[in-house]
Parts: sequence; structure tokens; C-alpha cells
Amino acid sequence: MSKRNTQTAKTAARERLRIERERDAKKAKIKRQLVVAGSVVGVLAIAAGIGYAVVQGNKPSAWEAAADAKLVKPANTSGENGTTVVIGKADAKKTLELYEDPRCPICASFEQNVGETIDKAVADGKYKIQFIGAAFLDRNLTGEGSKNALSALGAALNVSPEAFLAYKSALYSAEFHPEESQDKFKDDSYLIEVANSVEELKGNKEFQTAVENGTYDKWALEMSDKFDSSDVQGTPTLKMDGEKLTGSDGQNAPMTAPEFTAAIDKALKA
Repeated sequence: MSKRNTQTAKTAARERLRIERERDAKKAKIKRQLVVAGSVVGVLAIAAGIGYAVVQGNKPSAWEAAADAKLVKPANTSGENGTTVVIGKADAKKTLELYEDPRCPICASFEQNVGETIDKAVADGKYKIQFIGAAFLDRNLTGEGSKNALSALGAALNVSPEAFLAYKSALYSAEFHPEESQDKFKDDSYLIEVANSVEELKGNKEFQTAVENGTYDKWALEMSDKFDSSDVQGTPTLKMDGEKLTGSDGQNAPMTAPEFTAAIDKALKA
């Protein structure tokens, strides 16, 4: 091979090597860029996840939001916040104040034993009842069933006073009232299931929508506040003319129909 051809071959070889090195350098650069881009995306994704978690963590709960929501008062209520719930004939001279917490097991026993006696007396015009709902068991036991049941009772009251009384009776019934430790009333679906045992509420779409949308959640909180601001310490508590009605022990609410009748007859004569 001539010297010229040898030199030409060397030059060509160097050129091929240069081109290969440039190609390898480009591949390495692209790889580095992809790694960096992937890292940036990963960091952004982590940051976005943290940001979402922070936003969600700072987002108020449904009941915190309800506290700041616009108050919707059920029909058949009165008073500034719609928390005066009086049911009965207008010409009934006296009013029985009834303080109850929906989750309260003693309230359930009281309603099962005495509820029909009260409802009949109200229908006969012997006296009116004023309902004051509590939710302190949500704090004591944790949960939200008392508040949620109060909201559903507001939805029933918006239908009619009769629907309210029948629904209250169903909530406290042996069939539907849960154990104190169970928070079944927090589930809208269960409250609607109970309502389907009440003629006026069965399949009632307006009632169901109000329960599912929490239409009366704010009202339930106002009702709970009304109980908390009273001098009543527990449930059930019954009062007439500011005086507590008690059973034979002189301390607690009368838990049987005969005890209740004796206590209410005495209060009506006072």
C-alpha cells in the first residue's frame, strides 16, 4: 500500500472515530436529560401530592362546613333559629318539654315504654310537647350519629309534625335503635331505611334528598347548642312549667307508662 493510501486510511479512521464519539456523547447527553426530567417530574409529583394532602388536611369536615353554612329551618318550627319545636293542639294549656339524644339507649327505652302514651295525650289535646334534641353522645362516644339523626328529624318535621313524631318513634324503636357504642345513625342510608317504615316518609324523595344533602345539618347543630345552653344534664329529661317530671325514685324520668301518667297528672293539676 502506498504512503498516500495509508495516510488516507488513517484520516478516514480518525473521522469515523470522531463521529462515533460525537454520537455516543449525544446519547449520553440525552440519557442525562431524561434522568433529570424524570427526577423533576418525580419531585413535582411528590410536591403535588404533599400539596393535595395539605389542602385536604385543611379542608373542613362536613360538620365544620355545616356550622358555617346558611341555616335552613324546617317547616313547623319557630324561634330565631327554628329550634322551637312545639307539637299539639293550639288550645292545649300546658306544654311538656322533652329533652332527648337520638343515640341515647335510655331515651329509646323511655320512648318504647311511654311514647305511645305521650302521642295519644297530645292528639287528645291534654298538652303540647316541645322537643329539644341533644347531640352530646357524639362527643362522649365520638361519632356523628346524634347530629345526623337530628338533621333527619328536621327533614321529617319539614314534611309534617305527624311524620316527625312517627319517625322519632321509629328511630327509638327496638327494631331500629342501635347499641349505644354503634354509630349507625351516621349513615344516611340507614336513616332512610328507618324512614321507610313511616307511611309519610316511605319513598319520599324530598325527605331522602334533604337527608342525603344535609339540608338541615346546620339546624341540627343549632338544636344541639340549644340543649347545651340549657340546665339539663342528661337525657331523657321531662319538664312542665319549669319543673322536672320524675318517676318513683324522685330523680330520673318516669320510665313506665303508669309512672309517667302519675307524674304528668300531678303536673297538669299544678
